[in-house]
Amino acid sequence: MNFGVGLGEGGWDVDGALRAALRHTAEGLGLALPESDGQRGRLAEYVGAASGRRVMVHPPREERRTFLVRLRAADGTPLACGWTADMAEAVRATAAWTGGAGLEETRAHAPFIQFRPWALVHEREPFGAVELTWRVKLDRVHIPPYDRHPRVHALLAAAYAQPVLRRLMPVHSHFNLWFSTSVEKPWRTWVGYVLCPYDEGLYGVRNRGEPLVRTETPEEAAAFMAAALPEGLGPAL
Repeated sequence: MNFGVGLGEGGWDVDGALRAALRHTAEGLGLALPESDGQRGRLAEYVGAASGRRVMVHPPREERRTFLVRLRAADGTPLACGWTADMAEAVRATAAWTGGAGLEETRAHAPFIQFRPWALVHEREPFGAVELTWRVKLDRVHIPPYDRHPRVHALLAAAYAQPVLRRLMPVHSHFNLWFSTSVEKPWRTWVGYVLCPYDEGLYGVRNRGEPLVRTETPEEAAAFMAAALPEGLGPAL
């Protein structure tokens, strides 16, 4: 483990400290990293010049003495991530992904990298915009800070199981979930009601802020929402 290599006074709280440490580690490994993408404080972000793929390396927090590494496709879609206490592994993952390696090849270079089966399927044959949005949102339950909200994930999963809702773009804010017929401007083409988790452990459906029904399960709330939509709605375009 080479946790903290290249750190000066102030540790990871100093802007640019992580980027300098990663560069130093890469030089020692004989690897070349792309130029860091702008000045992002404590975060180190890299974009492959040819691939357009992006890697974000987050410095450790007090509660977790590991680096969080996130891999994104050229279009910004998050496809993989992982935690490691070894900066050399973070460098290998960054060099492989930005250099054009696929998900499996990148994981071969840096075994801490994790991805769900859907990401591998998408890499080989890309999903449409609606399906990809669903997959990304559902996957967030595995990644901090979204892993702190399992009931929000339960609503997403229940809605995805409803064919009529799965054809629409999911939009969520402040733990609430609603749907749109537009891929490009989903906030402007809202259809139906809003699904929300209640503090009492219940789930509900609202219409313009007014409660319509409360349910004990997310599946019941999603079924109510689906039944209230006009027939033949979707797919989102």
